[in-house]
Amino acid sequence: MLKMVDVYSDSPRSFATQSGVNVVMVKATQGTNYVNPYCDKDYQAAKKAGKLLGFYHYVGGGDPKAEAKFFYKNTKNYIGEAVPAVDWESNQNSSWGNTNYVRRFVDEFHKLSGVWPLIYVQASSISQVANCSKDCGLWVASYPSMNWKSWKIPNMKVNTSPWPTYTVWQFTGDNMDRSIVNTTAAGWKKLAKESSKATPKKKSSWVKKSGTFVLGQALKLHESPHIDSPAIAKLPKGSKIEYDATLQGPLRLWLRQPRSKGTYGYIVGKDKYGKALGKLK
Repeated sequence: MLKMVDVYSDSPRSFATQSGVNVVMVKATQGTNYVNPYCDKDYQAAKKAGKLLGFYHYVGGGDPKAEAKFFYKNTKNYIGEAVPAVDWESNQNSSWGNTNYVRRFVDEFHKLSGVWPLIYVQASSISQVANCSKDCGLWVASYPSMNWKSWKIPNMKVNTSPWPTYTVWQFTGDNMDRSIVNTTAAGWKKLAKESSKATPKKKSSWVKKSGTFVLGQALKLHESPHIDSPAIAKLPKGSKIEYDATLQGPLRLWLRQPRSKGTYGYIVGKDKYGKALGKLK
């Protein structure tokens, strides 16, 4: 395992080059208007000292896509070299408790960068980010006490479910944020370089196609073709939707229903696994 320390503006600058530490994770941004003024200073110092690198965004709780874009805009030169992470905590986070916020953030960041970020969260609140477990690594915070203050690994069980294990475990958070990384140096570099395997996705476009969709289960009719958009109605199994166009998005097949005054409703015809949710006629 590797030793990791995370640093922010109030950390001693020496933390970024500390002897015996393998990985330095630097706070980059918060919300949509804060950039850590010491971010690049610490990043470049750690790089010069031969450390493995990471950078993170502290969630402020505003629009998740806007925060992901802000994070990417201010850190895109680190992509491919350092591992990104999103910090999900209750303090200064107006969306704490929202179980879909981080999912929307990581989806947007991945769309921009091709990399899935790690997710930092306290062990007792993993349920808030559990829907990211198939894509993102877990950076879990779980302390034996607030007075540990050493690199000795605590002998304690750490909750990671639904993740089978952690990628990073932060076990102190008092005088220094100490973590251990559950991979090798090569493994860490691989996490950073996933973007090199990403291929740009073709922009999806609507295809004019008329038909009838018979719901095979209860589904929501949405205001826009996004799974998190507000629902116009929840339709029961067996309902029929007349559609005039289809859209194969990155994950789902959407059907467009013409409505009054030139408006539309949108419903999922096939889920993210390609499974039809009814009969297309």
